[in-house]
Amino acid sequence: MSAAKRKMPLSRLIGILVMYLVGILWVLPILWMLSTSLKPETMVVQSVPRWIPEVFTLDNYYGVLERASLFKWLLNSAIVAAAATVGVLIINSMAGYAFARINFPGRDIIFMMVIATMMVPAQVTMIPLFFMLNNASLLNTHLALVLPRLGVAIGVFMLRQFFLSLPQDLEEAAAIDGASRYRVFVQIALPLAKPALSALAIVTFIWAWNDFMWPLISISTQDMYTLPIGLSTLAGYYGREYGIQMAGAVIASCPVLLVFLIFQKQFIQGVALSGLKG
Repeated sequence: MSAAKRKMPLSRLIGILVMYLVGILWVLPILWMLSTSLKPETMVVQSVPRWIPEVFTLDNYYGVLERASLFKWLLNSAIVAAAATVGVLIINSMAGYAFARINFPGRDIIFMMVIATMMVPAQVTMIPLFFMLNNASLLNTHLALVLPRLGVAIGVFMLRQFFLSLPQDLEEAAAIDGASRYRVFVQIALPLAKPALSALAIVTFIWAWNDFMWPLISISTQDMYTLPIGLSTLAGYYGREYGIQMAGAVIASCPVLLVFLIFQKQFIQGVALSGLKG
């Protein structure tokens, strides 16, 4: 093969350089957060910032554990994120399968109405949700944080697209053998949909874990705070102690980073498979 043919096209080279640049821009704030969390407070505000601390210390992490109800906030976030993820997977998988495989009157119209909700800003629905949950005496509970997250139109759309991409031969063969629609869904469709379910689970978990606005509205007592709300109060109480704030941010980032690293292969596969078929 000649050298001219082996030469990388200019457009591809530019694309690779842009991706590297974007990756660096995404990583730099995370590295700075980690660096700041390991610095003594006197070195955080020095006139010449240093990426690598001259002195490493874990005092900021000890300070977070001593001054804040961090484990309580972590537990609340874990309960909400886990419950929301499980609920979304159950409801969205059933809805996606129904829209993809079951012919019922008004199916396409109902599906378009579900998709249309994606164009409604979340801020528009917060006040009605607040009054609904207040009338049901559910405010300041875990249910108040979980229930509004269960109806995710993008999850229904993604799973519907994935189920449409699956061949119907296995389902038809099972139906001929006497399997019910429920059994076909549970034993055939769901196992084949693991990539899409994994992708939806990761997106839902991260979204529920990092959400700030809705918990701020629906939660009023400190023992019910999720991690983002708790860290915001930490910034208010210790506004000038940036090392402690960055240590709290590092701790809050670890669970979602771990979830993504474990399931990143399934996430990429699920997004690719569910997004290319229509």
